[in-house]
Amino acid sequence: MTFSLLGPLAVRAGGLPVPLGPHKQRLLLAQLLCRANTPVPVDLLTEALWQNDPPRTARKNLQVYASALRTLLGRGPGPERLALHPGGYLLRIASGELDTHRLDALARAGREAAAEGGFASAAALLGQALELWQGESLPDLRCSQPLQAEAERLDLRCLGIYEDWAEAALETGQAQAVLHGIDDLVEQHPLRERLQAARMRALHRTGRRTEALAAYDGLRQLLSRELGLAPSPPLEQLYRSILADGSGAPDARPDPGRPSASGAAAGRGGRTLLPADTVDFTGRQAQLARLTDALRRAEGRTVVLVGPTGTGKTTLAVHAAHRMRADFPDGRLLVRLRAEDGTPRCWTSVLGDLLRLTGLAGSVPDDPDAAAAAWRGWLADRKMLLVLDDAPDESAARALLPGTGAGAALVTSRSQLAGLSAAHRSEVRPYAPAEALELLERIIGSERVRADREAAERIVAASGLLPLGVRVSGMRLSVLRHLPLAEYADRLAGSAGLLDELAAGDVAVRPRLAVGWRELPADGRAALLRLARLPLARPFTLHEAAAVLGRGRTPPCGSWSR
Repeated sequence: MTFSLLGPLAVRAGGLPVPLGPHKQRLLLAQLLCRANTPVPVDLLTEALWQNDPPRTARKNLQVYASALRTLLGRGPGPERLALHPGGYLLRIASGELDTHRLDALARAGREAAAEGGFASAAALLGQALELWQGESLPDLRCSQPLQAEAERLDLRCLGIYEDWAEAALETGQAQAVLHGIDDLVEQHPLRERLQAARMRALHRTGRRTEALAAYDGLRQLLSRELGLAPSPPLEQLYRSILADGSGAPDARPDPGRPSASGAAAGRGGRTLLPADTVDFTGRQAQLARLTDALRRAEGRTVVLVGPTGTGKTTLAVHAAHRMRADFPDGRLLVRLRAEDGTPRCWTSVLGDLLRLTGLAGSVPDDPDAAAAAWRGWLADRKMLLVLDDAPDESAARALLPGTGAGAALVTSRSQLAGLSAAHRSEVRPYAPAEALELLERIIGSERVRADREAAERIVAASGLLPLGVRVSGMRLSVLRHLPLAEYADRLAGSAGLLDELAAGDVAVRPRLAVGWRELPADGRAALLRLARLPLARPFTLHEAAAVLGRGRTPPCGSWSR
């Protein structure tokens, strides 16, 4: 038996539609499905069926409808498909029976693939999720206020998945596919900036630059007229990047297509599987020039970007890779060496991703070491840039690196990876104060920074001059448009709540630091907690550190900063 909420309410048994009975019985079923496997209070069900005017016999009528549904649906994954519990009525739904559950599973897998740089896989998974969306959810049951709210939430969930799909599809060169149908969604949701941004990118990449610029101008006028707001800084940066690209040429990145006869889908075609470049990339110009030069000269070798959490290693690596299209005509590919929660991934799992992304899966030996050797041999024949992001140690990367050939590898890590021989290393440090202020200005606008420069300087200083901290502060302030910079700087000055303030949606500093904390040995954690007792406002000396740690006095030779 299957149940559908993403469109008209429908139930099928053995592939055949099940008649669902009278209108109020269908209202009851829809409300139970919206909260499947969870007891739904009788009061909520009563409101869904009769709004604010239930009859005196409402509870008895509800029992009649529930009994009819119990007979109609038969047995389910538990003792009873529909049962009355102390918390209300509970409808049991097995895995795969409800379309919203399948939607969430596919969307979660697609987003995980996108987070790891597997945009082709992400686009395919998210596309499968969208196939479940059959138009407006529960269109004939929106007379019920609780169900209208549930249906609107379902539609917004699907719209967010569509935006995820569009961004992943654009990363794999499917601009034309994105344009198909997006105009209707933009018309229905004109204030969705992610949707507008995807349409602008797709228009530009199909040679319709003028229309992309016009779309931005239309949104700018609409936001000003309806809300008195300007477009967000990321959308403004996209507009400027399109405006600066005067060629108006179609996107040269190919559709992923099928593997070639040699099984090399990422081979001579120049396949690009990178996260989107940062439109407001700031500073690092001298280091960027040295990095790109090292990669051009690193044939068959490895370049390592080293730095603490939050210094922008991945952002710099991705920005460099995007700039080096001509240098690596056989493709540029990024894979992440840690899971979303920060735990290290096994190198064999990463190898499996690489084999799938390049079309080699199924054509290499099953033995991991033999498969890794086949991968390196394939890589040696191509001038490709391989980016391995956030390596926990040398062993996570060693088996995947080319070693010989015309390509190169760029590895980011928090440690020096001293065991990788013949690697060129570049240290990524926190921003200089001027660079940090420039990034904040690009995100929240120059006028706002100029209006209170002293507060802006306090904000970037409290963020540790870390690009991640500055970016999160900027993202938070761009949403809290009416929050004075001085007030936000005061919030950051209270060290107890600092990490709570350095969060914007699902982008936050705390989880990144938590990964490093978990990986510290017990004595390292104890030492760090003791050092945290030192004053925040200035660097501390070796003398002070030795005293706090209970070690012997050490002659001063400079200072450390926390």
